[in-house]
Amino acid sequence: MNTVFNHIPVMKKEIIHHLKIKKNGIYIDSTFGMGGHTKEILKNLGNNGKLYAIDQDPESYCIGKNIKDKRFQIHHQNFSKLLDYAQNQKIVGKVDGIIFDLGISSIQLDNNYRGFSFKKDGPLDMRMNPQYGISAADWLFSSSIKEIAYVLKTFGEERFSNKIAYAIKKFSNIKKITNTLELSNIIRYAIPTKYMFKHPARRSFQAIRIHINQELKEIQTALESTIEILKPGGRILIISFHSLEDRIVKKFISKNSRSNIVPHGIPITEKQLNKLKTCKLKVIDRIFPSQFEIQYNPRARSSILRIAEKKYQYDNSTL
Repeated sequence: MNTVFNHIPVMKKEIIHHLKIKKNGIYIDSTFGMGGHTKEILKNLGNNGKLYAIDQDPESYCIGKNIKDKRFQIHHQNFSKLLDYAQNQKIVGKVDGIIFDLGISSIQLDNNYRGFSFKKDGPLDMRMNPQYGISAADWLFSSSIKEIAYVLKTFGEERFSNKIAYAIKKFSNIKKITNTLELSNIIRYAIPTKYMFKHPARRSFQAIRIHINQELKEIQTALESTIEILKPGGRILIISFHSLEDRIVKKFISKNSRSNIVPHGIPITEKQLNKLKTCKLKVIDRIFPSQFEIQYNPRARSSILRIAEKKYQYDNSTL
């Protein structure tokens, strides 16, 4: 099936500006998607520059494989394996910039057969890599009311999580929920009409998707590996789209951009003390999309771009 998806990279100009691309530098696009940011980076790279990309989605990987450029290569894997990939390519400590465009991509959301959309009918899957893990349909069918309610509350901040979970299991006792509009309608009828300011299934679909793909754990693991991968002066740029993602990103940058407090009297050497007090990252900026971009690309509305830089005085060696 040849389907054309409308893909507009979020904050493309801001990404390129703050990445400070060196002509012969080494860069990583950790969330290739449909290649919007990748193509912009390649436009700014010199002949000896290198761009590595990674994506767990098989459709995104196929798009990346079709880019015929000696400066570029893509790996089919989750970005939590970023450090392994960098080690295999022998670029640990040599990378000038890493970008993350978190959340769901256009190729996933716009294809109703992937099961991510609460507005389009399709199989209830929601896996970013359909070849791995359990589908949303199977998980909902096998989970208890308590388990479903926990996921909706924790990953969707859904105030009616218990009502929705009960409605899902009540329906599942009659018939397994196998398509997206079926689930969307169950959620719609479980929520009181007066609280329907936005689509009633929005938070639940987000929560189930995050749980199915273990997104927050994957983000945390990937971010922690970036400091080792970057060279001094190298930058990390992260676009998040909801509070759960941004909370992890903000905490990661904050933790690594302040000195550790060392209690008086701890028996360590001066060298160890100096290293403990050394910040790993320098905060560069926090950027929101312009009103023009939001009008042009409504999906950018909730996005936040955070930028940090690896400090030159930070030493990767062990204490």
